[in-house]
Amino acid sequence: MSNIDPLLRYLLHPSGRKIDTIAETSIKVIAATSILTIVLIFFFVFKEASSLFFPGESHSTAKTENISGSSPAEYNPDGNAPTEYNPDGNAPVATSPSGDAPTEYNPDGDSLALGPAKTETSPQPEPEKLSLFENLFSKVWQPVSSVPKFGILPLIIGTAKTTVIAILIGAPLAVLAALNITFFVPRKVREIVKPAIEMLANFPSVVIGFFCLMDVATVVKATFDLDFRLNALTGGIGLALAVTPIIFTVAEDALSTVPQSYRQASLALGATEWQTAYRVMLPAALPGVFAAVLLGVGRAFGETMIALMATGNAPMMSFGIFDPSRTFAATIGAEMGEVIWGSEHYNILFFLGVLLFLFTFTLNAITELYVKKKLMKKFQGS
Repeated sequence: MSNIDPLLRYLLHPSGRKIDTIAETSIKVIAATSILTIVLIFFFVFKEASSLFFPGESHSTAKTENISGSSPAEYNPDGNAPTEYNPDGNAPVATSPSGDAPTEYNPDGDSLALGPAKTETSPQPEPEKLSLFENLFSKVWQPVSSVPKFGILPLIIGTAKTTVIAILIGAPLAVLAALNITFFVPRKVREIVKPAIEMLANFPSVVIGFFCLMDVATVVKATFDLDFRLNALTGGIGLALAVTPIIFTVAEDALSTVPQSYRQASLALGATEWQTAYRVMLPAALPGVFAAVLLGVGRAFGETMIALMATGNAPMMSFGIFDPSRTFAATIGAEMGEVIWGSEHYNILFFLGVLLFLFTFTLNAITELYVKKKLMKKFQGS
């Protein structure tokens, strides 16, 4: 008994349990670090995008560092102006009696029959450079050209098309699957099927992208007799495969939390199982189901690899689902690795990231402020 007394005193006196204090402090530090990391990421993205509208010192420095004259144009340690490449140090051989540089490559030394003199073409007028806002809201995304074009309208349409297709396919399928698993499938089958579907949420998106690139695209092209294998429909199907497990998991959890008394009362009044599930249980769980669909929208809107591999990756100003398209996330993923740091293109890619963040933040705000408060009060009476 004497050995147990110290343990009892330790358990019954929380003030003396140092391990609890250490655990609480660790949790607070980890939470504060997570919040600080998220804030710093948002600050970094906004800062890089703000250089587009408020060009500062870093932006102007990046543009002018190569034309300031500080770096030599050629490597010349002796200070003499080299005229030709001559590693042996011999005197250069005259290439022409007149001392002029040859105008054409002629290793045989034969005289060449000169063709008609080339006619000089009149210089083409340079295209008019648009202002920043006119450029952003134009219909062409062509960042690599003499006059770069950064029209985001094709990207908005491409992102909206693939997201809508993914939700139209994935949301009904996921909700019906959740209804079936919750109310119609035996418990033993549910314990096998539910984890299997939830495992799909952990699938690497690049694997789904490969599947769409090699198989789904072929089936879609053969079914609809299309000209393009990769298009918005193929990308939407790939995104639907990614969002369906997410919507299913959250919707199934929402349906499982509805009190069984609702179901028993409906069945006691003579309703069938399907009528009970569709007209009683689903409306009671509608806030959770709606939140699940919004989570799926956010995932489809921000998905990168599947959109990059399955949509055709062409910024076309077209609303057709059979035409190739390009999304915000795919544009950032494809071009950020090759862009010049501090350039206008660089800042616009961060501006696309800001738009992605604002869209996701708006979805979360709608979920918190409207779904959890308005719909719960309406359907649950709380």
